[in-house]
Amino acid sequence: MKFIINEKEYEYKQPKVLKQIAKELKIESPLAALVNKRLRELNYIPQVDAEIEFLSYTNADAIKIYESTLRYVIAMAVHRLYPSAKIRFNYSVSRSILAVFDDFDHVLNQSILNEIEAEVKKIISSNFLIERKRISIDEAINLYHKLKMPDKEEVLKYRDENYVNLYECNMYLNYMFGYMLPSTGYLKEFNLILYHPGFMIQYPRAEMDGKIPEFKDEPNFGKALKEITKWGRIIQGNTIPKMNEYAKDYTTSVEFVNMCETKHNHQLNELGDLIESNMDTIRLIGIAGPSSSGKTTFSNRLRIELMTRGLRPVMISIDDYYFGKALAPKNPDGTPDLEHVDALDVKQFNEDMLQLIQGEAVTLPHFNFTTGKREKGKTIKISQNSPIIIEGIHALNEKMTKSIPKYQKFNIYIAPTTQLHIDNHNPISITEIRLLRRIVRDQKYRNSSAVDTMDMWPSVRRGEFRWIYPTQREANYVFNSELTYELAVLKKHAVAQLRAIPKENRHFITANRILKFLKYFKDIDDDIVPCNSLLREFIGGSSFSH
Repeated sequence: MKFIINEKEYEYKQPKVLKQIAKELKIESPLAALVNKRLRELNYIPQVDAEIEFLSYTNADAIKIYESTLRYVIAMAVHRLYPSAKIRFNYSVSRSILAVFDDFDHVLNQSILNEIEAEVKKIISSNFLIERKRISIDEAINLYHKLKMPDKEEVLKYRDENYVNLYECNMYLNYMFGYMLPSTGYLKEFNLILYHPGFMIQYPRAEMDGKIPEFKDEPNFGKALKEITKWGRIIQGNTIPKMNEYAKDYTTSVEFVNMCETKHNHQLNELGDLIESNMDTIRLIGIAGPSSSGKTTFSNRLRIELMTRGLRPVMISIDDYYFGKALAPKNPDGTPDLEHVDALDVKQFNEDMLQLIQGEAVTLPHFNFTTGKREKGKTIKISQNSPIIIEGIHALNEKMTKSIPKYQKFNIYIAPTTQLHIDNHNPISITEIRLLRRIVRDQKYRNSSAVDTMDMWPSVRRGEFRWIYPTQREANYVFNSELTYELAVLKKHAVAQLRAIPKENRHFITANRILKFLKYFKDIDDDIVPCNSLLREFIGGSSFSH
């Protein structure tokens, strides 16, 4: 049996487990491996000749395995200390996980958190084996019922397969809907931080070269987190079984869709009140957020909201100030970095915005994306009740609008923030919801395949970490663009594309992970989605499309 590892060929007389191969070859900090381009746990035993690439802390898929295992061990520690406690994990601010208790007979304070942390470290130092077990659906239902895990029990009703994979560790059984490390000792770094109403869990991040990022509390995000927690109570749960209850027939689906859309309306109304009450000073409204947050539809809906208050907002596209590929800064590989702030004519943008605010007429540029050149656009002049709305990746970057005093600017950060779960221990990734939105939109409007979109996604993510996340603290308001029903709608648009990705493709891992949770959702018809919904930006049929 021959394995190619790091461009060297190794021959083995019999199959050998990956973790042992890594140990013999002194592979540094392995967490998982690609075997013939398929993601595998380190407990996997290759049975045929293979090309093997071991993955460490700088690989996003490997870090997902690390994070799943850390959640497993924390849940295990809580179970050992407080057997009747119910813990729930949520993706949260500052690239962390927020753990909260649903049933807890104690006050969560630093002393109790120290106990939990000590138990986690004890489990890690014991280096317990984590072994996968396959049991029947009926056995799993009985097990989860016995363990008083109704959230996991309910999900199994929507599973197509007649079996379930579980992981056992020192007699503790659970499943995190993802691959796991081979033993608890592989976990090296984590932080637990008391953060009402629970505690934050920090872990190494691939985009930080395997380091744990500094925890940065964001007051506006704290408010958004509080609101989404409140929303979870309003809809009486935020797991897939509850979503499927809403989608069980047309009437309940319509009610659920309208509940979610009304939540957006409430945020728009709140924004309208804030802006209107400060219109004696606000002249510029900046809107920024990561890819597929719904910035375009949101900008239009905010414009209409302000119009109902007697204001006449003007929308100006930052994209019209692109220099073009020839003048853009270069990436390390020599390709143009079109997401760099200096790919824009920052000087001209500043001058134009200042002149407009001062009451002068300005001839705006128009960037022709077909020719790749700037052309002369329309000439405009604005009145005192005409705030300027700018939207784009750099809209909150102070460099773009340094000529305008901060008190004259109102900055809005938009992103989907959800606490939707497969079950209490398995939150659904917000980043993968955005990726799913983009896959659907790119196919609809650009005739791009899921593979094309995934090819661009790493570059998009790098741009977000460099240009968007550092400016989010400039936001005066955080708009949560999630629609809790959206996965039940997006599913039908995405599944065929994701299933079409072959197993040997490098994006199969991500596609398979998304398909694993999408399959649990019941469909909701597109016809129920309002024409001005933010979701229409992705599935088509928006009243704002030209």
